[in-house]
Amino acid sequence: MSRIRSRDTSPEMIVRRLVHAMGYRYRLHVANLPGKPDIVLPRLKRIIEVRGCFWHHHSGCIDSHFPKSRPEYWGPKLERNQRRDEENGRKLRELGWRVCVVWECEATAAGKVSKRLARFLGKRGVPSRKIGLR
Repeated sequence: MSRIRSRDTSPEMIVRRLVHAMGYRYRLHVANLPGKPDIVLPRLKRIIEVRGCFWHHHSGCIDSHFPKSRPEYWGPKLERNQRRDEENGRKLRELGWRVCVVWECEATAAGKVSKRLARFLGKRGVPSRKIGLR
């Protein structure tokens, strides 16, 4: 588990490239906000969270499953992650931030994510080919 990265993951890098291509500048993993959000746009009071489907138990996703080995360990661990995500989201909204969650399985479809992020950030989407994604 020490090899599991929490920063600079492939889905996070895709989302960061999309946001940057839209012309936005952002801060990464701001420590003084609840949950150290992945992408923070302070001027807009917007936060983009990029979550792994397995670790944050994305309901309805094929990558979101409980392992068959050691269910007594994995069950509570993954449930704690979900509760922590909900709590951090609530705290951020109370502080006046708007939060968008992008799941790992969604990040691979750059066109859809680009449109969704453009709506969330209030700007027209950028074609995915402009930043080298297909």
